Amino acid sequence: MSPIEHFSHGLLTPLLAYAVSSVGSMLGLLLTARARLTGGREAKYWLAGAAVAIGGTGIWTMHFVAMLGFSVPGSVIRYDVPLTVASALLAIVVVGAGLFLASHGGERPSRLIAGGVLTGAGVAGMHYLGMAAMNMSGHVSYDPPVVALSVLIAVAAATAALWFALRVTGALKIGGAALVMGIAVAGMHYTGMASMSVRTHSDMVPVAGAQGIDFLLPLIVGISLVTVGLLLAVVLSPSEKELRSEAEFKERLRRGNAEGAPEVDLFGTPRG
Repeated sequence: MSPIEHFSHGLLTPLLAYAVSSVGSMLGLLLTARARLTGGREAKYWLAGAAVAIGGTGIWTMHFVAMLGFSVPGSVIRYDVPLTVASALLAIVVVGAGLFLASHGGERPSRLIAGGVLTGAGVAGMHYLGMAAMNMSGHVSYDPPVVALSVLIAVAAATAALWFALRVTGALKIGGAALVMGIAVAGMHYTGMASMSVRTHSDMVPVAGAQGIDFLLPLIVGISLVTVGLLLAVVLSPSEKELRSEAEFKERLRRGNAEGAPEVDLFGTPRG
């Protein structure tokens, strides 16, 4: 077997990957908090944004940044562009599906677990699809028990992420939950990488695909635009306190109307 380097740039790639994962997770948790408070059709848009933040930035981008530190001495590594893009879309779709499934389950643990299993399996699939996108002059194999362990970690991490997303509120709690989610995502990634072994070919042949660095500029631009856009959506929307106050007012208004009290406007003035 050929030697494998997971940290060819030292601690730069794992620390950067963890930071990206935590930021994406934090933004996703902020968006799901908005979804819980708004409800209705508007909540679906917040959850879709959360899927992009968690699946696209917190998971897939973390995976790709960590892969920039992966190398096989003596072999050139290239990436199949369609498969790499497909792995990104898969991460976003499965996180979105898990969020919608768990959010419509109320307090039922079965929905949370089902969402966690679906999302975790999808995240693991994203990881190994991303690995399949690597082209090199060698044969790649995986250790099944370690692969199974990485899938279990992915399911556990996804379930914890959904639990955080549907219940955690407040800046400090969301920040702490995002740091934990970053550790879980990174743990799944490097466990999956530990299952991998490579046997390079004796005759080096040209390797098709794009270099990892070729994705870097589009990745940075894309992440920056998406992150800024989602942050602006959070900042420009009503605050959590304002949303709670509005919800409480509407509830008091509903109860008053149900009891025959005179209808009032948003300022509490009786109508009519």
